[in-house]
Amino acid sequence: MLPYLREQHGNPSSLHGPGRRARVAVDRAREQVADVLGAEPSEVVFTSGGTEADNAALRGVLTGEVARQTGRRGLVTSAVEHHAVLHTAQALAADGHPVLILPPDARGVLTPDALADALDASTGLVSAMLVNNETGSVNPVRELADVAHAAGAFFHTDAVQAAGLLPLDVDRQDADLLSLSAHKCGGPKGVGALYVRAGTPFAGIQTGGAQERARRGGTENVAGIVGFAEALVLAEAEREA
Repeated sequence: MLPYLREQHGNPSSLHGPGRRARVAVDRAREQVADVLGAEPSEVVFTSGGTEADNAALRGVLTGEVARQTGRRGLVTSAVEHHAVLHTAQALAADGHPVLILPPDARGVLTPDALADALDASTGLVSAMLVNNETGSVNPVRELADVAHAAGAFFHTDAVQAAGLLPLDVDRQDADLLSLSAHKCGGPKGVGALYVRAGTPFAGIQTGGAQERARRGGTENVAGIVGFAEALVLAEAEREA
């Protein structure tokens, strides 16, 4: 990170030399994160952390123009999600969105059968974390994603606690959206990422610029993004050990 805090302190949206060098660093980091996820670089959106990534996932699919297009404004999630999801769910409910928060089973996981019973034509998104940050319970996200897709809903998983511990391959998880946070895998605080599968209708919730393919306005945290990508690559390389 140090070169991008010192001599390479350019804005990646600028056309001058320092800006172009910063853009190269961000692009390389995007490729590194995408490689760990088994994704395309264009599907990676850098954020200020896991909380923003969770907020963006829920609001980006269930509000604004996307909701008007799909007609599906409902969210189904579980009672043991991180507050970044639960508090956003409560805010969506206060705005009139159909929100259903399901209890986990005795193991602390959301079961596919319970999810299937909860879905209806209003459900636009299911959100279920990969690994619980307090209990360590692991959700059967592939099965949950299959249930969501069968009902015509998109699927988001908060994988913040899984980085460096479990495989993050988005095709294996069958996730349409996936959240990460750098500091959970040894990276700097204040940076994270949201994977958005190509073709998933998504409206950026932070406006002001065309950064991140207009999905997240604002000048990128170059040093943080570089550090995040390197930490994630190292965490994945050392995961089996």
